[in-house]
Amino acid sequence: MKTILILALTLGAFSINAADTVKPYPASLKTCVVSGDKIGGEMGKPYVFTYEGQEVKLCCKDCLKDFKKDPAKYMKKITDNAVKK
Repeated sequence: MKTILILALTLGAFSINAADTVKPYPASLKTCVVSGDKIGGEMGKPYVFTYEGQEVKLCCKDCLKDFKKDPAKYMKKITDNAVKK
């Protein structure tokens, strides 16, 4: 029983640490990298997820399908914008 508890606590710690390493979405990037629509605009609340340690915000969940087709293309837009800061 103690082994299971220690394992659970250890895995929990890894989850917390993993969340700490997520790079925030660039505040200067106000549009969806897929559609070009305003984040939080007509599409409502943005769809937010983490991709390879980077927070990503899309104008809606529908854009996720296109993002998954070529994530490198869209991640470049995010990282390029973060560097411009």
